[in-house]
Amino acid sequence: MLKIWGREDSLNVQKVMLCVRELGIAHRQIDAGHRFGLIDEPWYLELKPNGLIPTIDDDGFVMWESNAIVKYLCAKHSPGDMCPTDPLEYADADRWMAWQGSSLGITMRQILLNLVRTAPDLRNQVFIDELIATTKKHWTVLNGRLDGRDYIMGPKFTMADIVFAPHVYRWFTYPIDRPELPHLKAWYDRLSTREHYNPRFTAGDVVTGLEK
Repeated sequence: MLKIWGREDSLNVQKVMLCVRELGIAHRQIDAGHRFGLIDEPWYLELKPNGLIPTIDDDGFVMWESNAIVKYLCAKHSPGDMCPTDPLEYADADRWMAWQGSSLGITMRQILLNLVRTAPDLRNQVFIDELIATTKKHWTVLNGRLDGRDYIMGPKFTMADIVFAPHVYRWFTYPIDRPELPHLKAWYDRLSTREHYNPRFTAGDVVTGLEK
């Protein structure tokens, strides 16, 4: 059985958990990281030397890095559907997933760290405002991609949507000013109707400590 180490209030773990639930994969999820510990133990560091989450063990095949895990599971369990098999379509999906990790994901994480997890009297509001402004530009890019599409790759929900899904929940949860991005909002509303999406993103420290 697939084993997954990671706490479900971690954004990167949420990607993997959404993936396995959408694919209907039998799995065992083991809380790890933060208050649950484990990640500093020698046996875990042998699985993932950088001591982060998530990590999976799929019948002896150990994998880490959340986007790589999502691509692997979708390729194994849903080729041609959740994972495109056409080389051009796969490259397109992979491009968006890479951009999530290298651009939008970075500023969204910094908003989490500096706005949500930092006490109000310790926040650098100028820096936070800059982060939010940059992140608005990122979401505007995705809004353009979604013009005329139900999902990032077109009419079907795919691995590309999975890696953005925890981010967009947070974006619409934070009490900040947001630009009108109708295609992004329609996509978020569409995601929210999925059985395994919306209820799974309400736990943990999404807005803990956030003062309106």
